[in-house]
Amino acid sequence: MRGLVNFCDYFIIATGTSDRQAKAIAEGIEEGLFKEGIEVNFSRSLKALKSLQFSQENGVWVLLDMGDVVAHIFDPQAREFYALEHLWQDAAKIEYKKRSKIK
Repeated sequence: MRGLVNFCDYFIIATGTSDRQAKAIAEGIEEGLFKEGIEVNFSRSLKALKSLQFSQENGVWVLLDMGDVVAHIFDPQAREFYALEHLWQDAAKIEYKKRSKIK
């Protein structure tokens, strides 16, 4: 996102297999950051906002703002509906590489 926007350097876009898993991913990120002494500046689930009726129909989208990094965690339906990859297609993509476990 660096160079395209002035509010963050990176977007993390993740998908859970269900709304429960998407929320669990967000909670896991928050817990992990807390253990590292990093605060989440803003956390919001669109499904939790009663005034946004469309969120009930279009799935779950959880947003975590850590300043330079903004994480978007979706259930599959919401990720397809909001299509952030398409909206921000000019941003450089960095694929996550899973690390092997140390034995």
